[in-house]
Amino acid sequence: MNVSCSKKTALTSWLQSLTLLAARFWMAKVFFISGLTKIQSWNTTIALFTDEYKVPLLAPQLAAYLATTAELSLPVLLVLGLFTPLAALGLMGMTLVIELFVYPGTAEHYYWLIILSIILTHGSGKFGADHMLRRFWTYPAKKAFAL
Repeated sequence: MNVSCSKKTALTSWLQSLTLLAARFWMAKVFFISGLTKIQSWNTTIALFTDEYKVPLLAPQLAAYLATTAELSLPVLLVLGLFTPLAALGLMGMTLVIELFVYPGTAEHYYWLIILSIILTHGSGKFGADHMLRRFWTYPAKKAFAL
């Protein structure tokens, strides 16, 4: 009975990790493509932030730099599974700004928030640098304290 439970738990863990990997790649693709679009024509990007996006409390140039930097760096962290909750939290913040101030009422943003909240709460899974680093840092400690 115990062997059956451990096999089921192991299978569930692998399936969860595969699902998290797919979610990480999906969200990374969405934001990274947006970042690439922004750097293709910086003048157009500045014009969009000046005339259309109008993010409150930030100068259009600063908002453009921050958004582009986030869209090009946080997806890389997601794909690598490195600092995964932090990357998901950053993209959630961006999505909230987009939903509240730029394009309100877009259903797609709510889907992004749901996917990113799952990534935030569950991390990278087995297929991420976070998992590998956690294993690296905890294994030597376990070995050192074993009697």
